[in-house]
Amino acid sequence: MFQFLSLARLSLAAFLITPCWVSAQSTNYPTKPVKIIVPFASGGVADNYSRYLAPKLQEELGQPFLVEDRPGAGSIIGTDFVAKSAADGYTLLMMSNTQTVNESLIPSKPFVLTRDFVGIAPINYSDLVLVVHPSLPVNNLAELIKLAKSKPGVLNFASSGTGTPYHMAGELFNALAGVDMVHVPYKGSSGARTDLIGGQVNMMFDAITTMSEFVKNNKVRAIATSGHTRSTIMPNVPTLAEAGVPKFEATIWLGLMTPKGTPSDVVTKINQAIVKIVNKPEVKDLWATQGAYPMVMSPGEFDKFLQTDVNKWAAIVKSAGIKAE
Repeated sequence: MFQFLSLARLSLAAFLITPCWVSAQSTNYPTKPVKIIVPFASGGVADNYSRYLAPKLQEELGQPFLVEDRPGAGSIIGTDFVAKSAADGYTLLMMSNTQTVNESLIPSKPFVLTRDFVGIAPINYSDLVLVVHPSLPVNNLAELIKLAKSKPGVLNFASSGTGTPYHMAGELFNALAGVDMVHVPYKGSSGARTDLIGGQVNMMFDAITTMSEFVKNNKVRAIATSGHTRSTIMPNVPTLAEAGVPKFEATIWLGLMTPKGTPSDVVTKINQAIVKIVNKPEVKDLWATQGAYPMVMSPGEFDKFLQTDVNKWAAIVKSAGIKAE
């Protein structure tokens, strides 16, 4: 009887102590290097900003943050890798609105974004710019739409892959402008950009942050930008809405997610570090010169933002009849 009571007391003590121990482990996070998985090809916006953010997170949290590109299948390969990783805060996903689009565009995925992940924090957003190869005989949006309508199914636009913001901006343009341009998907934005500059494809929606230098060097011709207002780094380029396609609005935004079940204090700790980084004046100033702007939300606010974006793109995919290649 004495032995039974002793064992019971030990079991009760272990039950009471374990939550405190787990909490202490979470509070000490991180105690080893953290991986940021980028499910896109190197050289794109997600990869570039992950590599910018990683050393700053190391400064704030005291452990290395290592960027690992795992592209493929329209971001599904890398995203699924994170979904199947341990929910301990040591494997993070750098995601964009590609993932929120894929919820409706590719419903047969092995994961569900809002079921298998929890949002940590958004990073930033930037407008897109519609650019054409200089050989295309158009100088403005009206001329481009006129040419596209005269040649349905002939002109094409490149993207970094099915479901990416670049692809969806092109499909949205098709639907709102009443044109029929052919989508040419690549395995990453670098390949698409290279072929556009080389004249293998006619045009592309791309992030202003990466395309602006090619516009300045006359490698491509800027036709219009995708935001509500003109870009501060391309003030002479009109928005699509003001140039003739009302209601057009598209951006690319980035954020960090982690597998569902990651301790909430770990999520909060990473969120607070990111908020501190993106609010630094030198970060804001640098990003502004690139056409990128910080986004600041709590984990709960970011989760709500993600669901709203999933719903937004689901409606567009359905109304425009967009299909995955």
